[in-house]
Amino acid sequence: MKKLVFLLLVCGSMATAAGAADREFQGWLEGLYPEAAAAGITRSTWNTAFSGVNEPDMQVLKKASYQPEFTTEIWDYLDARITPLAVERGVQAGREHAATLVAVEQRFGVEASVLLAIWSLESAYGAIFARPERLHYVPGALATLAYGDPKRQKFARSQLLAALKILQSGEVGREQLLGSWAGAMGHTQFIPTSYLAYGVDMDGNGRRDIWTSVPDALATAANLLNQNGWQSGKTWGYEVVLPAGGENYLDQSMPLAEWRAKGFRRVGGKGFPRPSDRAVLKLPAGRDGPAFLMLKNFFVTKRYNNADAYALAVGLLADRLAGGSGLVQSWPRPAGSLSGGEKILLQELLREKGYYDGVVDGLLGAQSRAAIRDFQEATGLPVDGRPTTELLDALR
Repeated sequence: MKKLVFLLLVCGSMATAAGAADREFQGWLEGLYPEAAAAGITRSTWNTAFSGVNEPDMQVLKKASYQPEFTTEIWDYLDARITPLAVERGVQAGREHAATLVAVEQRFGVEASVLLAIWSLESAYGAIFARPERLHYVPGALATLAYGDPKRQKFARSQLLAALKILQSGEVGREQLLGSWAGAMGHTQFIPTSYLAYGVDMDGNGRRDIWTSVPDALATAANLLNQNGWQSGKTWGYEVVLPAGGENYLDQSMPLAEWRAKGFRRVGGKGFPRPSDRAVLKLPAGRDGPAFLMLKNFFVTKRYNNADAYALAVGLLADRLAGGSGLVQSWPRPAGSLSGGEKILLQELLREKGYYDGVVDGLLGAQSRAAIRDFQEATGLPVDGRPTTELLDALR
């Protein structure tokens, strides 16, 4: 009986605390309206936007603490994004939207393979819309960040006001205003200010609809790149062989002719077609991994997402979608870890043995790791869920 009373008291105090937190959030939100009103947001738009938004979205704050571009080893980051499935779906999407891609490239000068790669990384060619549980109501998410994330308060407030302007414009209804935890929206994941700056009505229906119109979404992505200096017909960079001592030039910029004079060579023996183009040396995994001379388009891509890993993934996937074969040099993976191809093989073997029934895509998420643990338990191996070469050998 004493235990029951204690639990009731604890639950009651937690509910009271939650209620107090909600009232605090509501008070904070109402205190923000004068700033919105000064930006031209009507009370009607405000009320529509925040109807039913009674508390912070705690999942947003949880996701804000983890960004894979900056916390994941480069090889794992790329393995998860440049998969046979991503290439297969990209080729299929390229065929399906060929006319749109040609029109967008003619208008903005951005190659179809690049736009497809961005579309893949941002929304898996729109597949995120089939997973509504992974989407957030954008004004609620941005209000949460502005209220509860000190590092992102300024960003979130500006994006929130921009989202309200989008809603007020009538180009999108409240029910469509869905996106990521940070407010990125649509097929090509634009934050609200970027949508307002670069949004394009490519299909000509009078609305810049990056949520349901693939032409609008791809054209908006192309417009961002174009407006930030995309060089049509040029690549993003070159994989090169690092000469002795070459790591000492990390992040330095010089014409390709000078890089060649210092001993840098493209893999496969190819030359540099435009020796006067400037390039910057990048070593994503240090001197023991692949080396790259990055050109202007690599840095333009970072205007989409300011992470070297992201821009590299876009470039490498675009090359694959254009018919290229991918990297030549290997990443310095820790002993016992799996390559991208081995991760796919692992899933295939787990499925053959009846432990896994998910998609074979090389993405070793919760379902794959549960299957690994089941296999380990059934075969007397240590049950840790870790994908290793030892585990792969056991499955074989």
